[in-house]
Amino acid sequence: MVDAHRKRSRGGWWLVLAFVIGATAQAAEWSGYIAGETRLFPSPPRDDTQHEENLSLSFQAEFYHEWEERRESVLFVPFLRLDQHDAERTHADVRELYWQKSAEEWELRLGIRKVYWGVTESQHLVDIINQTDMVENLDAEDKLGQLMLNYAWVQDWGTLDFFLLPGCRERPMPGREGRLRAPYPIEFDDAEYESGAAEWHTDWAIRWSRFIGQWDLGLSHFSGTSREPRLLPRIRDGHIRLIPYYDQINQTGLDVQWTHGSWLWKLETIHRSGQKRTYTALTAGLEYTLYGIFESNIDMGLIFEYLYDSRGDEASTPFENDLFFGTRFSFNDVQTTNILAGAIVDGDSGAVIFGLEAQRRLGQAWKLSVESRIFAGIPPSDVGNYFRKDDLIQIELAWYF
Repeated sequence: MVDAHRKRSRGGWWLVLAFVIGATAQAAEWSGYIAGETRLFPSPPRDDTQHEENLSLSFQAEFYHEWEERRESVLFVPFLRLDQHDAERTHADVRELYWQKSAEEWELRLGIRKVYWGVTESQHLVDIINQTDMVENLDAEDKLGQLMLNYAWVQDWGTLDFFLLPGCRERPMPGREGRLRAPYPIEFDDAEYESGAAEWHTDWAIRWSRFIGQWDLGLSHFSGTSREPRLLPRIRDGHIRLIPYYDQINQTGLDVQWTHGSWLWKLETIHRSGQKRTYTALTAGLEYTLYGIFESNIDMGLIFEYLYDSRGDEASTPFENDLFFGTRFSFNDVQTTNILAGAIVDGDSGAVIFGLEAQRRLGQAWKLSVESRIFAGIPPSDVGNYFRKDDLIQIELAWYF
């Protein structure tokens, strides 16, 4: 418990220090939001410590300042969530706090950043720089800030990004009272690492990217601590506990998107070694957009993707032989209304995960977001079976400033 308190204290001091740094700058731009969220679970929990409803409050601000005729800038993005039941979901983070220097053929960035790689909808295989913030959402799209030195060399033949990454953030996951969690308690404070430097191993990465006509290409390599821990069972005080174990890995990734009229063809594939075994995974598919359906302003996108993992039943994710079907509606109205609905179907067991995401602006400063997850037909042998009672309806109302 002492170690956990120290970790939380250090995180709090980083947040305070970053706020002071940002507040002292001049000629700056501030923006952000405050949001209230409610989660409703129609089915009773499997564990008596869990709850059928949950409230939380989140805050995120963004400070941006540039000078030297926009050749230098600083960005600071703090985040805070207070959760009603889950102590692990109550957390603060510096999403970004970095300085950037730009020249005609290069860019240098130093500090805490978020970097996104990838093109597919259902999962993001090549996106490996930042740690996933799993207490925020099951879709794995929320990320923690990563300390880094990033040098981008910009040439006619593409952009070459070099990354030096001191340390790896541990993955936040729902606690004992949270829903959408592992079947056994996770001992977050007892995380184990393959590297003798533990979480302070220095990782590195390199990525080449370029637009060539209708093609958007990215080729990357990462070497260091895996952002995805394996959860190893241990017996503690006569009970099963899960210990996060972080391997040393090497991952080479390729992401490709081809745009042709109303068509988007997408591919993400990785080859990874070091995480108990060497394997290959890919997500590939397409999106076709119907513009102005029924003579309206609404555009409808039809999405299909295939998810594959060569580890099969030994994969650490449930997506080893799955199909994703989705529909995206863009209403192109003043309120910027958008709806994304889809389902991932397991090609072996027939299990289905339904998902819905919808957003709409209310006036000039408010936005309403609704999400839903439904788990159907999941057999006992499936890795997602523990979530079968965690169908979710999430409603968030945010005020932007």
